[in-house]
Amino acid sequence: MTQYDVIIIGAGASGVFMAYEFTKLGKDIKVCMIDRGGPIESRVCPIDGKKIKSCIHCRTCAVMNGFGGAGGMSDGKYNITNSFGGDLYTHTGKKEATELMEYVDKVNLEMGGADAKLYSTVSTDLKAEALKYDLHLLDAKVRHLGTDRNRTILKNIYESIKDSIDIHFHEEVLRVEKDGDRFIVTTDRDTYSCRQAAAAAGRSGSKWMSELCGSFGIETRSNRVDIGVRVELPAAVFEHITSKVYESKIVFRTKKYGDLVRTFCMNPYGEVVNENTNGIITVNGHSYADPALHTENTNFALLVSNTFSEPFRDSNLYGESIARLSNMLGGGVLVQRFGDLVQGRRTNEHRFSQCFLTPTLKATPGDLSLVIPKRQLDDIVEMIYALDKIAPGTANGDTLLYGVEVKFYNSRVTVDNNLETPVKGLYTLGDGSGVTHSLSQASASGVYAARTIAELYD
Repeated sequence: MTQYDVIIIGAGASGVFMAYEFTKLGKDIKVCMIDRGGPIESRVCPIDGKKIKSCIHCRTCAVMNGFGGAGGMSDGKYNITNSFGGDLYTHTGKKEATELMEYVDKVNLEMGGADAKLYSTVSTDLKAEALKYDLHLLDAKVRHLGTDRNRTILKNIYESIKDSIDIHFHEEVLRVEKDGDRFIVTTDRDTYSCRQAAAAAGRSGSKWMSELCGSFGIETRSNRVDIGVRVELPAAVFEHITSKVYESKIVFRTKKYGDLVRTFCMNPYGEVVNENTNGIITVNGHSYADPALHTENTNFALLVSNTFSEPFRDSNLYGESIARLSNMLGGGVLVQRFGDLVQGRRTNEHRFSQCFLTPTLKATPGDLSLVIPKRQLDDIVEMIYALDKIAPGTANGDTLLYGVEVKFYNSRVTVDNNLETPVKGLYTLGDGSGVTHSLSQASASGVYAARTIAELYD
């Protein structure tokens, strides 16, 4: 049985930056990182570029697993803020959380992101204009790396750490057990021992994380699930906004229900893509640093937050059920013209072919009102009309709505201010902990936990 000081379970954003920080600290700490996916260069979806609308359900999804995690195949937006993207600051304090995110940003620049532009919502007239219509622009600094540059940075980070720690790809952790003051980590290939174990399973490891906490009796609290659509429209409609702030996080409280709707993951000149979460096909968006890869469209999500109380508390199951209904009706992702939605009619192949907008994702024309509950759909329609006031053209009939987009949140794991669970030596970090749900905060949590653990080896 190979013995380590630390085993990192998961090679997503938090796991990668934890491993990186251990190598930078230069202490005599034997570290291993295990992930069921592969290295970044092998992470290619087999249906990309092919005329296939639905997922072929690979044994391990290359989009969600592997070095860099789900964020490694995203458009690489790092929002440096405590206003959204998680609650890391509740453990570190706001000042240190910001400093940790700025440190992550510095590493990304050094590893190949030096040309990536930093945007900010500060000192723009957009916030005042939005407030006229009860739209609230959240403050943040945004570093956009782009899907292509993001992968380059991850390759460089891998090269910088591969000789200092053991990295096991295509290996799945089956269980973690406590034996005295050490942990026994059993995978589908081998068994290992360590003093500290860091669970960095990410979003795709939510069920595994729940099982781990259950086996140790660690209390978890249910988080919310966000349900909505991915909007695609001509890039010119939002260009006056995206050219200034790039990622505009806009929150709106609907008049009809008083629900909060927000924009999420804006991708100027980008493309809409499929995403596989535990076999469920949802929708997401990418954008690229290389102008040669730009499209004529911009896409972003509109999400409605849902939190449940007794007797039903499984918010993720609710989101999964809606996504599965979309998959059942459309064989994958559905797409509908906004004009058809508000007129109460299905978008069929004929109407879709008459659309002035060229879609970037092959999806099934259909009727989102048969999938998304009325309340959430009413919220989304109301938000589109509100956005039309600051970005005229948003509510055009040919604006495309892809559905569904679901953002699953891991249950909040009980941890102390060091991100250590009640089980001595077991840490949870990143999106798998429920503490973070953004690239910047997940990465920062990995750095923070590495520094905390390293102090034990002084």
